Amino acid sequence: MFDPATLRYDVNGLIPAIAQDAETGEVLMLAWMNAEAVVRTLDSGRVTYWSRSRQALWVKGETSGHVQNLREMRLDCDRDCLLLLIDQTGPACHTNRRSCFYTALRDGDEVEIMAPMPTTA
Repeated sequence: MFDPATLRYDVNGLIPAIAQDAETGEVLMLAWMNAEAVVRTLDSGRVTYWSRSRQALWVKGETSGHVQNLREMRLDCDRDCLLLLIDQTGPACHTNRRSCFYTALRDGDEVEIMAPMPTTA
């Protein structure tokens, strides 16, 4: 049985978690998890992160409705980073974009490569 204590957390007890669309492979976001967030995610199937700014757990989509359902959690070789293969409902980014990685650096310039998703009323 998997033990979250076997992961290598940083000095703050956190581990980076990369959310990737399970169907397309698109990288959607990076957030942080502590051991409790890992356990809650595995138990519920709803991705739970640790908010460094609020110092609290948060379930992705709890207020926005833009939920992440876990298909599979993968550990990297050093056990210090997680890859979450997810089904994303709506945008993953708080800016209302599909992915948090919507800015590219091209020839030294920042280029926005993804517009916000349309809002539904």
